[in-house]
Amino acid sequence: MRRWIKRLFVAALGFTAMLTTAYADDKDVVDYRQHIMNTLNEQSAALGQILSASVPDDNVVSHLDALALTASTALKAFTPKVPGGEAKPDVWANWADFSKRMNDFARMTADMAKTAHEQGKDAGLANVVDALSCKSCHDTYRKEKPKK
Repeated sequence: MRRWIKRLFVAALGFTAMLTTAYADDKDVVDYRQHIMNTLNEQSAALGQILSASVPDDNVVSHLDALALTASTALKAFTPKVPGGEAKPDVWANWADFSKRMNDFARMTADMAKTAHEQGKDAGLANVVDALSCKSCHDTYRKEKPKK
């Protein structure tokens, strides 16, 4: 009888550890995804400051490179189908549309960075409004942030 209780106890501990690990892993996935999306937001904001002439445009190419690199990793951050954060469940329910939008975004930001390297920062910024049209995707796939 004691062996049976001991085995049950060990099994329960193992199950509890598995649940704790799953939660930590899910939390890590959501945190990672949020870091990626926050980086995109910060780089876009920096470009916005440059475009509004509130800061010098010396770093345009660097910001475009950072934006393109981050955009190229963003879709992969959503491939673990872990709900949470600001992502709506529609991300995974409509994966074909979501992934197409993210791939288009990555392509457009890469094109901007490449153009900036080849033709200069002004040419690189020529399509910034089209490339950073994040609102339509956010309207569909992101939960509305609580108002402060």
